[in-house]
Amino acid sequence: MFFPYRSYQKELLDNDDIPFEDIKQNMQELNFINTWLGGHSITIAGLQKILCSEESKNKIYNVCEIGCGGGDNLIALDRWAKKKGYTLTLTGIDKKKECIDFAKEKINGPAYQWIHSSYETADLGSIKPDIIFSSLFCHHFTDAELILMMRWMHNNSAKGFFINDLHRHFLAFFSIKGLTKLFSKSYLVKHDAPLSVARGFTKKDWVRIMQQSGIQHYSIEWKWAFRWLITVK
Repeated sequence: MFFPYRSYQKELLDNDDIPFEDIKQNMQELNFINTWLGGHSITIAGLQKILCSEESKNKIYNVCEIGCGGGDNLIALDRWAKKKGYTLTLTGIDKKKECIDFAKEKINGPAYQWIHSSYETADLGSIKPDIIFSSLFCHHFTDAELILMMRWMHNNSAKGFFINDLHRHFLAFFSIKGLTKLFSKSYLVKHDAPLSVARGFTKKDWVRIMQQSGIQHYSIEWKWAFRWLITVK
């Protein structure tokens, strides 16, 4: 079996000295990948699973993303919600100021709030967000850090949280390595995309993390292409 354990090799994107133009190229290519390989559809599915028990579409739901990058996931959720008749307010949190500034330049309407902060120290206000989520964020952290993150998301969301992240699998590793080598113009994507898979998760990893977090009621679903959707209501 390939990759029996998670890699903890640091990704280039985790460094603090990366020029923002390089980060911007990385975010644009990741948005393309999320759009065409189903990443945004998995994020939408996570939101649907938590909202499906809600009978009323008259309420305004606050959705908060940690590690929001350039805000593309929130934009995708906003578009879906408007088509389905839901009204969302959307909060994006990221510790990189350049990412928050970039998100504000793209869209800064009244439904959006952008917070420059690490997620665990972010000021969420006096009312908990209804739903908290992350996409391609968790694999940047160690298991010990993730246990703390799961507890934080559980304690700070009113209705639940969900996670969209990578399945650690040799086919995913070699596929994304080949695709990015052929098509990517970003050295960050070429280096970090396969490494992200090696830092990704198996189902057993998620079961262990949830158990150690003290979270009992959750679902773990495999999604194409080599993603996990973890939902906690």
